Amino acid sequence: AGNTDLDAHIHYPNSNITDQVHDPGQSWNALTVGAHTDKVTITETQFNGWAPLAEAGDIAPGTTTSVTWKRTKWPIKPDVVFEGGNAAINQGRTRVDYPNSLLLLTTDRAITGSTFTWTADTSAASAQAANMAAILSNEYPAFWPETLRALMVHSAEWTPRMRAAYPNANKGDRENLLRTCGYGVPNLSRARWSASNQLTLIAQDELKPFEGNRMKHLNVHNIPWPTAELRALGATEVKMKVTLSYFIEPNPARRGWAHKFRYQSHGLRFDVKTPTETSEQFITRLNRKRWDEELGRDTVTSSGDSAQWYFGEHIRSKGSLHSDVWTGTAADLAERSQLAVYPVVGWWRERHSEGHTTKRARYSLIVSISTPSTEVDLYTPVETQVVTEVER
Repeated sequence: AGNTDLDAHIHYPNSNITDQVHDPGQSWNALTVGAHTDKVTITETQFNGWAPLAEAGDIAPGTTTSVTWKRTKWPIKPDVVFEGGNAAINQGRTRVDYPNSLLLLTTDRAITGSTFTWTADTSAASAQAANMAAILSNEYPAFWPETLRALMVHSAEWTPRMRAAYPNANKGDRENLLRTCGYGVPNLSRARWSASNQLTLIAQDELKPFEGNRMKHLNVHNIPWPTAELRALGATEVKMKVTLSYFIEPNPARRGWAHKFRYQSHGLRFDVKTPTETSEQFITRLNRKRWDEELGRDTVTSSGDSAQWYFGEHIRSKGSLHSDVWTGTAADLAERSQLAVYPVVGWWRERHSEGHTTKRARYSLIVSISTPSTEVDLYTPVETQVVTEVER
């Protein structure tokens, strides 16, 4: 994401809010990494009386954000945050310094002299992100880059400090939180495995967004929910998290954002069937939404559904990585058995005479459900459904 000016750390965290993610961290396709910190213990005697600048779990003093970006055009950045070290401030809060105990240990680049040195800020955070991506890629070699990016974002959560420090009572506040802390701190264990009370489903697929100057495909995924188990939980509150990741082709003309000069080659969106809809009504609603987006009209997920999504469609649809969390009863979730991925307009369609509408767009879709109870096994009934389907 890039680092804030060292001289501005005295103004933390305001300096982080006003310092924008640096070029090329605004890239739609990149996994942009910011920094947070859990390092708050100062061991050096020369810093007696000093305090850590950032509290444990907060963003690091060196990270940048996208809070000041224009919301109608730019994606959510950073996407995630990793450990980036901390700084110390004196008792009078007039000086900031950088004790080694608040930084990260790493190997020195020099081939002679000291073996180890210190690192910090978003460079250190990005190295840890690369390590996580490498581990996941090694364990799951069939996963696409789109999937690795989605897994890291899908596994991320905000720390208690982030939730306390930045308002998140309404969707506008939540977008500010996103643009400050990304989707949170990724969890390698959560990305690697599904627990019995947190089930994760992954799909790698593709569709043809356009044909000529018209929309073409939408994909409907039938989700193998553990329906009986969810119904048995009844009014128990559960959460469903959905993450959609794909790569766009930037407009080579660099001619702006409006109308036919769209920046993205294509866009993809996801939506989930509500309990009161038939499959046919679900498809009809999606087709209406596609035209609403093309014409610039506001649309809603459904008459009773928008409030249950943490971010909502307007916020989550920016960029080329979309993630959101639905919260409701287990019985309600049991009836939400279909999830659709559908295209929205992009410059491929506007330049159909050049053959761009023959192209296909691939994507990764991750869906997980979690319950507060570890006594209910959600994994086994889904595994049985999936294995049976494969054997057929």
